[in-house]
Amino acid sequence: MQNFSELPPLGLYIHFPWCVKKCPYCDFNSHAIQDKVPELEYVSCLLADLDQQLPQVWGRSINSIFMGGGTPSLFSANALDELFSGLRARLNFRPDIEITLEANPGTVEQEKFSDFYDLGINRLSIGVQSFNNKHLQQLGRIHNAKEAIKAIEVAHKAGFEKLNIDLMYGLPGQSIGEAKGDLQMALAMAPSHLSHYQLTIEPNTWFQHHPPILPDDDRLADIEESCRELLEQNEFERYEISAFAKPEQQCEHNTNYWEFGDYLGIGAGAHGKITHAPNQQIQRNWNVKNPRDYLQAKNAEQRISGEQILTEKEASFEFFLNAFRLVGGFDSELFQRRCGLPISYVEAALQIAESKGLIDWGLKRITPTESGLQYLNDLTGLFLPDDSANNVDSNQHD
Repeated sequence: MQNFSELPPLGLYIHFPWCVKKCPYCDFNSHAIQDKVPELEYVSCLLADLDQQLPQVWGRSINSIFMGGGTPSLFSANALDELFSGLRARLNFRPDIEITLEANPGTVEQEKFSDFYDLGINRLSIGVQSFNNKHLQQLGRIHNAKEAIKAIEVAHKAGFEKLNIDLMYGLPGQSIGEAKGDLQMALAMAPSHLSHYQLTIEPNTWFQHHPPILPDDDRLADIEESCRELLEQNEFERYEISAFAKPEQQCEHNTNYWEFGDYLGIGAGAHGKITHAPNQQIQRNWNVKNPRDYLQAKNAEQRISGEQILTEKEASFEFFLNAFRLVGGFDSELFQRRCGLPISYVEAALQIAESKGLIDWGLKRITPTESGLQYLNDLTGLFLPDDSANNVDSNQHD
């Protein structure tokens, strides 16, 4: 039986489902704008959505907020001001709360950066993907390299010290030199954080039906090695499979996901995960994905698409599915604190993982090896429940 000794940190994820254009690689819940974004109507629904979930978290402080999409920066500063007024009236913000907004480098979004900063948003994540115009066109991006550089400069000028740049590698026809060139340009822009991840072909995307020719495994390995050396030389520490940060600049919100913390999720398609101490349960819930359905729901209950109480096996699997992404590993006691179970519950699987060279299992810490990170699906598969039917989505973005 699960027995939680403490409640985990609590974050808030807010999903904005609209984009100017759907990118061919994107499998997030995003929809191309058909007319005008219904800003205030959507904000009203977000707050009603939150009101429905508040009883689950009475008395708990919010440590981080992440606004993802879609393209949250399409919303006006006035609409976000209305949203944050409602959030602050309902939630207890930690004094040094991390508040992240995802933004596209387009000119229209850049003009709002100062206003976003004035609202209390203190971390910006800019979806650059590449500084090469040829590759940007292949990826279906609506900005060019010049606009990307300008957007980062504007973000710095607006006051954003916490700044993430999203970069992809393994792009169609990309050479090692081109991949390093993208990274060198990003480093020259002095971000505090870099999300550097490989382009993969995801189900239900345009690229799945019209697959581009991507670099082979040997070139990918060379790109990864060269780029990681460059990041290390510039004092960026790899703390998660695709996340690199300057000292003390890790993304707190995403780290909470990877450490199996709690989070409320509001907005079309958002997921939440809450630990309930009184009944010793972990509950997941997720909203309807289509923004039209979300907006037209007559009440907050109709915006919920599903709910699930995690079994012990499901909670254990989800913990390792997230925690093994952490390059530095995790304290073995974290499993007990987050899942309410002793580490002996998964001793057999850990022994197998250790025997295969996928983890280092020390007295107090469990750390994925380089092989464990490379073959993460094999590693986490050792903890998969036989009857698993998980609806896992932790809203992770940068």
